[in-house]
Amino acid sequence: MKLRVVIEKDESGFYVVEVPALPGCLSQGKTEKEAEVNIKEAIVGWLSVMDAKTQGQKHSRKSFKVSV
Repeated sequence: MKLRVVIEKDESGFYVVEVPALPGCLSQGKTEKEAEVNIKEAIVGWLSVMDAKTQGQKHSRKSFKVSV
């Protein structure tokens, strides 16, 4: 899976990274490389949490996975 991420250096010198396609999925690091490692971990966590939230729900909505 490939996702677009946005990285920028904040006023305190940290690199802040967010994933626009995954609301609330963001991280940071002291270096760009550290921020990249951290956002990958955050993405895995975000997807895991969302998968767990949708398991066993009885709604008219359906959830399914697609490869892109």
